[in-house]
Amino acid sequence: MGNFKEDVARVEAFVFDVDGVMTDGTITPTPDGDFIRHYFAKDGYAMAYALREGLKICVISGGRGAMLENRLKLLGVTRMYLDCMDKVQAMEEFFSDYGINAENVIYMGDDIPDLECMRRVGVPVCPADAAMEVIEASRYVSEYDGGRGAVRDIVEQVLRAKDLWAKNLKGVLGTKQ
Repeated sequence: MGNFKEDVARVEAFVFDVDGVMTDGTITPTPDGDFIRHYFAKDGYAMAYALREGLKICVISGGRGAMLENRLKLLGVTRMYLDCMDKVQAMEEFFSDYGINAENVIYMGDDIPDLECMRRVGVPVCPADAAMEVIEASRYVSEYDGGRGAVRDIVEQVLRAKDLWAKNLKGVLGTKQ
């Protein structure tokens, strides 16, 4: 572990939890067995932008549902482990499949089930409203809550460190410039 800014500049992949990271953690069941979650548009924009710039994104969640899967596909996320009971195994498979060095990965989690994954990456981070144990295990705590800009915050930091932020907006989630 070195300087945080230098480590962020070396990041090649992100691993995100969903509930409490990409959302505020509120889950509303629907009569058809799916779940309604609320996402922050700026988080999604940053994720799509990072993917377009060649960074890898993996989403690992104990959550499930067609609406969740559709949201991730809309953003361009192709590696997702939903209804996942072994987050470490899923993350290790992602690393192996893409030849990713764990030291060059950001894992953003918010609660106890994320801790073991966070311990295995170079840059563990969390939203402002994460569980205390997660905050203590993080190298960076966003000033934003989960589902309210925490994802955007860390993705933007990485893209800025790589001098990729706001360089070419054409084609990112419908931007027509």
